[in-house]
Amino acid sequence: MPEQLENQVKEARAELRYARISARKVKIVADLIRGKSVNEALAIVKFAPKASAEIIEKLLKSALANAENNNHMTRNNLVVSEIYANQGPTLKRIRPAAKGSAVRIRKRTSHITIVLREIA
Repeated sequence: MPEQLENQVKEARAELRYARISARKVKIVADLIRGKSVNEALAIVKFAPKASAEIIEKLLKSALANAENNNHMTRNNLVVSEIYANQGPTLKRIRPAAKGSAVRIRKRTSHITIVLREIA
């Protein structure tokens, strides 16, 4: 039993649910930082010209704070091991269109998760 606890990899996570941006747009920036060190990922996200970059930066800082404060992990050893965006519920709105008809507007949401792991 003690050997299993010793072999466990420390990880910290942060999750944002119901973000008002489509998962497709988030995945573009998520693919850029997956597998990178935390410092490198923060630099990439800070200068990425995408709408989701600001959201991911905030979530990455939250995961970093969780790692340092709750799990007592050191910042320089952290790597973004997992980051994914799943589709959330879609808000359906209606816009008037020609000849008295209506067009449906779909406002997409997403659930974003970041997992940080410590490397030796």
